[in-house]
Amino acid sequence: MTLYLVRHAHAGRRAEWTGADAERPLSEKGRHQTDAITRHLDGAAVDRVLSSAAVRCRQTVEGVAAARGLEVETHPSLLEGATARSTTTLLWQLASEGTDAALSSHGDVIPSALTALRADGVDVDDREGLPKGTLYRLDVDAEGRITTATFVDPRP
Repeated sequence: MTLYLVRHAHAGRRAEWTGADAERPLSEKGRHQTDAITRHLDGAAVDRVLSSAAVRCRQTVEGVAAARGLEVETHPSLLEGATARSTTTLLWQLASEGTDAALSSHGDVIPSALTALRADGVDVDDREGLPKGTLYRLDVDAEGRITTATFVDPRP
């Protein structure tokens, strides 16, 4: 079983957006990144697609969901500013249920969750930064334990 923890794709500069930040859409560059994410996950088992309610996060995984006839489900544990505890609780729940899922979130949420997973004994790739449009593949064993978190860069 596998979970894919995806950082939303490029959405332009926050300072240049005049609307509510949660409504900021992907840029052209971001749309290319989502195509790469969708291609990378083509053929991967994904039973659910979850996302922050932010437009840019939902748009990042819409292709993954559409390719499987799924809807993108919004979840508060993936919102910008969500606590590591909230996010990891969701990840451990999905793992224990045996759910293969793609989850789209933000640049503050994912690193915090990875730090918490490392403290839980998960082998997490050590690296600096988490560029937009990249992801972590979380492998789950037969007992529902997340064992590894591997960085993946599918960007063109």
